[in-house]
Parts: sequence; C-alpha cells; structure tokens
Amino acid sequence: MDWRPDRKAKKAIYKQLAEYIENGIADGTFPSDKPLPSERYLAKELNLNRSTVVAAYDELEANGLIQRNRGSGTTISKDIWGIAKKRIPSWNRYIEAGSFLPNLPVTQRIRKEAVEHKLINLASGELSEDLFPVKFLREITSTRSFIGSLGYDHPQGSAILRNTLTKHVKKYRGIEIKSSSILITSGAQQALHLVVQCLLKPGDAVAIEDPSYNYNLPIFQSAGLKIYYLPVGKDGINPDDLLSLYKKHRIRMIFLNPSYHNPTGTLMNEKKRKAILEISSEYGIPVVEDDPYSLISFTGDKIPTLKSIDMNGNVLYISSLSKIVASGLRIGWIIGPTSVIERLSDAKQQIDFGHSSFTQWIANDFLESENFQFHIKGLAKQLEKRRNQIVASLNFYLKDEVEFSIPQGGIHIWVKLKKDCNEMQLLEESIKRGVIYVPGSTMGSKKGYARFTFAREDEKSIDEGIKRFSEALHFL
Repeated sequence: MDWRPDRKAKKAIYKQLAEYIENGIADGTFPSDKPLPSERYLAKELNLNRSTVVAAYDELEANGLIQRNRGSGTTISKDIWGIAKKRIPSWNRYIEAGSFLPNLPVTQRIRKEAVEHKLINLASGELSEDLFPVKFLREITSTRSFIGSLGYDHPQGSAILRNTLTKHVKKYRGIEIKSSSILITSGAQQALHLVVQCLLKPGDAVAIEDPSYNYNLPIFQSAGLKIYYLPVGKDGINPDDLLSLYKKHRIRMIFLNPSYHNPTGTLMNEKKRKAILEISSEYGIPVVEDDPYSLISFTGDKIPTLKSIDMNGNVLYISSLSKIVASGLRIGWIIGPTSVIERLSDAKQQIDFGHSSFTQWIANDFLESENFQFHIKGLAKQLEKRRNQIVASLNFYLKDEVEFSIPQGGIHIWVKLKKDCNEMQLLEESIKRGVIYVPGSTMGSKKGYARFTFAREDEKSIDEGIKRFSEALHFL
C-alpha cells in the first residue's frame, strides 16, 4: 500500500484514512468483489494504532459505504450506488462541524466521574443538599397558593419576581434599579451566553481573568471572539493591565468576578474597583460583573458590587440563586440598561419562550420572606466551618508542599503545588483513590495549581478527600 497519512495535517488521521478508502472504492483501488484489508493488517501496514483504523471503518460504515460481516471480514456495500440501502448519517461529521464547541475533555471527564461514581467531590461548585433551604422551600409549596400564570410569562420574567429583585439587590447588593432593567435567566450561565451571543460578534476582543471559571467555558471560542487575559493577584486584577490590553487590542468587553473570585477566592479591593470603572467610563468599555458569592462573606462585611458604584451604566450585572439557595431552581438574572435587557430578552424568547413561572414563584416567595436572611447567615457559618476544615487538612497532610491564601468568603480555595508533576496523572491517581477536584490548568494559563471546592462535602469528607489527594501526590 503506497498511501501514508500526513501526520502534520490538521485533519485527524482516521479521517484521512477513511477518505483514502472512500476514494479507493470510487476509483476501483478496492474492488467491490473482494474484502477490504482487515483492521489489524491496516494498522500494521500503515504503522497506526488499531483504534485509528477502527474509527476510520466506523466512519465508512456510518456513511453506508462498507459492511462489517462477522466471520467474513469487511466488504464494500453491494448497494452503494443504489437506492435500497438506508444510509446512516455520519454523526461524527455533524458533531465536529457544529459551531457550538464542547467542553474541554478534562471538564467532561470530571463531570462524568462525579455523576457515575461515588467520589469525594471537591470539584463541583454546587452546594451539598444539606445546605439547601429545603424546609423553607417545602413550606412555600405546601402552605401557599401558586400566584403565577401557567402560560407564557412576560418576556423579561415574572413582574412580581422582578419587583422583588429590585428590593433584594438594593438591600443586599447596594444596587438601585427599576424592574424594567432586569431579565430573569436560567442561571448565570444562560446570562453569559446571551451577553456573548447578542452583544458581541466574531473577531471582537474580550478580556477575562486568569485564572478564571470563564477560561474553561467554550462560549467565547464558539462565538469566534479573541480572548486576552488579565492576571489575578491577591486582591484582583491590576487595572493598569486592563488599560494596556485595551490600548493594544481595543478590548470590546471585560468579564470580571470581583467578589470571592472563582477559582482563587480573592476579593477585589475598592480602589481597584473604582479604577476599573474609571477606565470603563473613559474608553466606553462595558464590564460584565459575575457575582455568585458576594453574600457568602465569612467576616460579615457587606461587599460593594461593581454595579453599586457604577454611576454611568457601564456594568452588566449577573447573579443567581444557584450558589446561595439551590442550583435546581435555575433562577438567575441580568441587570443593565433597558435597551440591552430588551435585546437579551428577545433572544431568550427565541430560545425557550421565557422562564418557568413555577420556580419564579418559589424564588419570589423565598426572597420576600424573613427566612432568606436567616438562611444566608446559616449558610455562611456552615461554609466557614468547611473552609476552616480544608485549610486545616491542607496544612496537616501537605504542609510545606503547597501554598494558598485563605478565602474570606465564597466556596473555593486555590492551591499552588510546589512539586512539579503531570496534572493529568495526578488527577487520575486521585480518582483511583476516590476523590475529584479541578486541575488548575483548566481554569488558567499556568500549570501547577488545583481548585478545591468546599461546598459539596461535609468536614469529615473534606478531610478524607485532602488525605487521598495527598496520597496521590506522594505516589507520583
């Protein structure tokens, strides 16, 4: 066989092989009356992994070009040019051709392992069920009458909930707005998608933090945006870095998580917040503030949001109940100029015809009740205990092998590993020992870090999880 794969080409080798065989079937290189070479023979002849050949044959079979016959090998389909053969779509081609990119493989692996196996979960950013206000939410559904409509609601979400949110964000977040400036979304994630899809276009330059939760979200790449990074220090990004990026790349939008940042847990100081807003106002750069954690302060301090000190309407504010009440409610919101909210609302209508009226009713009643403030105070106390436990466990099991700053709120701790090791091997060894976490490189440009989340497990499990992680690290 004269053909050889081009190992420098961008096209996958199995696709090159499938294309070669398909062309060979058409020009007679592979006669229709003879079996095709076996997978084992092709792998040996072309110096390929057998799995590569199997993938190529899978592609050809899906396209209806070949038949696999147990005992007699692989042959060319007898009805390849006829009309009787029912051909299966080449789903792999469709999957790879889609413009909406999948999550990173390691992110998919972490989620799959967390769902399918009983692991100590230090990866998920979700609260454990014992931290949900189940008692209060059950009381709402069992003792109060449903006041919403079962039909399609207002395009921006329930008017009642939006009115309640105007009071909520004024009291807890220092933001004064009208209900017409709010759009209810299916969590903060949908809010980010709407902003990216509706307000930006392919080729636009955006700035995100490094490290950042946004780093492993493919929504920016799917939209064809150019991404530039702002290093996060002990108290947030450096405004001078933002100014430099803007002058060099004409940044169109900035995405920030200034309060108990994911993953570092840092809190941006007020001086930097004001400097960022000054740059935003001077150059007309919109700021998207993602704020899931500002109410989870272990010091009891009220954290001023960027939006609360934004005097010019430059900040789009995103938050949700996912990290402080229950992720399953899927209640999030965007606050911004009315014209922007109407644009995003129109897009959301095209996607899902609006949000569930039932969960909006539950969210509204809970936010209006005294139980909400009681729940938040209790949640902060419980998370502080877990924070204390993970700090103690890291110090006990890893001592001088790691470095970290102790977060004063939120649910994440960002750990630097002093030992140089293969991140993926460390993750695999940790999974074998029954604990999962997020490798640092999935959230930033630098390796040698790990993000541990302390909201999902109780103190005992947190301690055991760090112990198992230390065993995996020492094994390498």
